[in-house]
Amino acid sequence: MKKRRIQARLLVALVSLSSGGAALAATEIKGAAILDNPCGKVAVKQMALVHAGKIEDAQKLTTKDAQEQWKAMPEKDRAMMSGMLKEFSVPEAQYISDIKANGVLIVDGAAGELKITKKASDKNGSSTSTMTQKFRINGNECLVSR
Repeated sequence: MKKRRIQARLLVALVSLSSGGAALAATEIKGAAILDNPCGKVAVKQMALVHAGKIEDAQKLTTKDAQEQWKAMPEKDRAMMSGMLKEFSVPEAQYISDIKANGVLIVDGAAGELKITKKASDKNGSSTSTMTQKFRINGNECLVSR
């Protein structure tokens, strides 16, 4: 009887570990395949809206928490942030090209993170720039979280 309880506990532990391990495995998506993912699609759409100066529309693609934080900011701070967002944005076609060439999307359960790392070299040396976008995923819906 004691041996069966030990075997049952071991079986439960193994099942828990194997199913938990599968749930913890993150998925890495690179390049053009990112554009087929809901997070890649929302990233491109948000960048296009920001670049067009449609910051309020771009905010609609963020999580409720991010929207509430945005609305809680004083108007002058939102205006300043809007200007900075637009200044650092790129045209949609450029963003798509950057994702294809240098993008890596990590999807881990309900969280996602898109990184675009670009390296440049010239006569003065080399540099690396990285842009990161974080996401919250709920089924097939993906929203920018920051």
